[in-house]
Amino acid sequence: MSRAALVTGGNRGIGRAIAAGLLAQGVDVTLTARDPEAGAAAAAELGCAWTEADLARPDTLAQFEWAAFDILVNNAGVLPKGGMLANPDGFFDCMAVMVDGPFRLIHALAPGMVARGYGRIVNLSSGWGAFAEGLEGPGAYGTAKAALNALTLALSRELPDTVKINAACPGWVRTRMGGAGAPTGIADGADTPLWLATLPQDGPTGGFFRRRKPIPW
Repeated sequence: MSRAALVTGGNRGIGRAIAAGLLAQGVDVTLTARDPEAGAAAAAELGCAWTEADLARPDTLAQFEWAAFDILVNNAGVLPKGGMLANPDGFFDCMAVMVDGPFRLIHALAPGMVARGYGRIVNLSSGWGAFAEGLEGPGAYGTAKAALNALTLALSRELPDTVKINAACPGWVRTRMGGAGAPTGIADGADTPLWLATLPQDGPTGGFFRRRKPIPW
């Protein structure tokens, strides 16, 4: 049976690598992008579908109501400049893109996953949002990732075991956000999210993983 996946922010970086990895496994992939030109170009190069969507704009997410996706990868992210008090707009942007938007998509797609008896939800998080690692993310980034972690754990208690929801820390990756000095390549950063997106039925749920190993919240 062919599965269908939605990957947010899939036109570049880790999201694009995740989309490519899913396509290589025979999954029908749709990626989202805020920039129509970038989205169309990435989809043409990858050989997949795409749609314009901005996680910070709920009206662009309404298109996913009743959509039949088996896999959801909440990959899109933002890294604002400055601290939360100095840049309050950065706080609201982070929460919209990395907490509110993912929740809206989960709310839209999870009922169908439950009804079909299969679902994999992967939330791209970060050790910068882990209390166990000092919540070291700059500005509102770490706060939003901590909230995304909390959402992951809480929703795992509401969803049946057939719909697995997990958070992944890809590490410090050489993307536009991570910078050229990051020690981890994009393919390695995408490995754990790809693994979580294709877990077998006896795979974990409600966990936080880096390099396919559980890490503390």
